[in-house]
Amino acid sequence: MNSKTYAWLAHAYTALGLIAGLLALRAFLDGSLRQSFGWLAVATIIDSTDGPLARRLRASELIPWFNGRRLDDIVDYINYVLIPVLMMALGGLLPEREWAWGSIPALSSAYGFCREDSKTDDGFFTGFPSYWNIVAFHLYALHLPHSVNLAVILILSALIFIPIKYIDPFKTKPLRRLTIPLTIAWGCAMLVLVATMRAPNPTLIRLSLIYCAYYIIASFWIHLSEGSLFRRGGARPPNRS
Repeated sequence: MNSKTYAWLAHAYTALGLIAGLLALRAFLDGSLRQSFGWLAVATIIDSTDGPLARRLRASELIPWFNGRRLDDIVDYINYVLIPVLMMALGGLLPEREWAWGSIPALSSAYGFCREDSKTDDGFFTGFPSYWNIVAFHLYALHLPHSVNLAVILILSALIFIPIKYIDPFKTKPLRRLTIPLTIAWGCAMLVLVATMRAPNPTLIRLSLIYCAYYIIASFWIHLSEGSLFRRGGARPPNRS
């Protein structure tokens, strides 16, 4: 096969994330939460590996008229936003008028995805990065009251509009030596939790929540620290557009 064929295969690999998302939705509608979150985990693995593959195969260079990043954004919105929101609305996690509440993260995430600076040149996300698949999993696992679930969703939806820099676990340089091993360990724990969805280990759930807390606190700390450095030095933050 020639180089252009390999480039198309890279785009096809990205598109496989969409198939995984549709299988996740089908599994959910068939009543299998474990399979549903399992397919969403597969979609996440694809999303974590398709970018390096596309760059290695020079997909954008060999097929310049096809926008692989746009395809990736479409797949990500479906898998990280639309399907998890449907799972929360249909799964009894939200109060009455669940479709109205579910529209809030769907619309706020649509705004976040359309920001030109949603991903910065220095390896951050701008605003809460719409990890609704992770949110949905923990809400299912924790069995919280509807009012608490709603509060979590509303707070995170609001954070999408606030231009705080959030860590991209494998790209952000500050705290990288700590973040990468913690992310890998957390990912392994999540796979175990998904596989044991019917009776998840409470200790693993708590450890997963600790990682989520680390992610948010570390993101806020880096954001505030960088802002303080710019103010002290009299320099202006780099242009992220």
